Amino acid sequence: MRSSSLLLLFLLSGVCGVQGASEFRICAFNLHSFGESKASKPKVMHTLVRLISRCDVCLLQEVRDSKQKALPQLLTQLNKYDSVHEYKAVASERLGRSDAYQEQYVFVYRTGSVTLMDQYQYPDNRPGDVDAFSREPFVVRFKAPKTTIKQFVLIPQHTTPSNTTKELDALYDVFQDVKKRWKTEDVMFLGDFNADCGYLPKKNRKDVRLIRDSAFLWLIPEKTDTTVRESTSCAYDRIVVHGEKFARAIVPLSAKPFNFQKEYRLTEQQALDVSDHYPVEVLMKAGASRQQQVSISLFLILLAFTFTCS
Repeated sequence: MRSSSLLLLFLLSGVCGVQGASEFRICAFNLHSFGESKASKPKVMHTLVRLISRCDVCLLQEVRDSKQKALPQLLTQLNKYDSVHEYKAVASERLGRSDAYQEQYVFVYRTGSVTLMDQYQYPDNRPGDVDAFSREPFVVRFKAPKTTIKQFVLIPQHTTPSNTTKELDALYDVFQDVKKRWKTEDVMFLGDFNADCGYLPKKNRKDVRLIRDSAFLWLIPEKTDTTVRESTSCAYDRIVVHGEKFARAIVPLSAKPFNFQKEYRLTEQQALDVSDHYPVEVLMKAGASRQQQVSISLFLILLAFTFTCS
């Protein structure tokens, strides 16, 4: 009986070890005007590469790479830094109401973790529509076989501070468009929403359908600080998921900002040279691999045998 119990404990620890060995991380990071200037700074690029390499999928915002040199340079350095994985990127068109200031949304992803299935630029200027967004969402759909949810849609948004309430509310219309187009409700919204402090007053929250509708789960707590400056404490950057299925696929309490200033022992100014925002991230539950399924099956057989013998 003692030997059977020890064997049972050993097999159980093996199953738990295998299940905890992998994690799937989705991140969103406002790079605060990323272009040739930042790409020319080795220390800044090294920090960016370290940050992005932590993620299976990472949304980059405020990419202002007008000559299309900074992003390829970032990808090259990322693949050299983390040679275990291969990273690719998919980018939106240049977005903005003014030719003088435009940004891109960029998703950097590990090819061994996800496959890009589809993408589209949300058409905010359709006949009869109100131009709600300064930077229309660039919607992507990924296949992620190592997660329990398997497939999901990511909708990024970097709101204009002066128009935060209207743009956040309009994301509900983007969700309806995605649901109609791709016949899925497994959607995550992420990015710099400017969803706190003076940009989203409490009195305005009733006007945001993404907040009013309880089917949308806001994962970053209200009082979280996603900003680098000590003089500010605002939950600008957020992650929101739709529906019970997506909620069940999230590792509980894993959504948070990543304080890279503290983690990498940087001064405030050194961190600000990288960005004035922290990345926000969330972990997805890993699906059982064939090896895990076999281990679990063996464990259940042994468990039944142990109890029978006892």
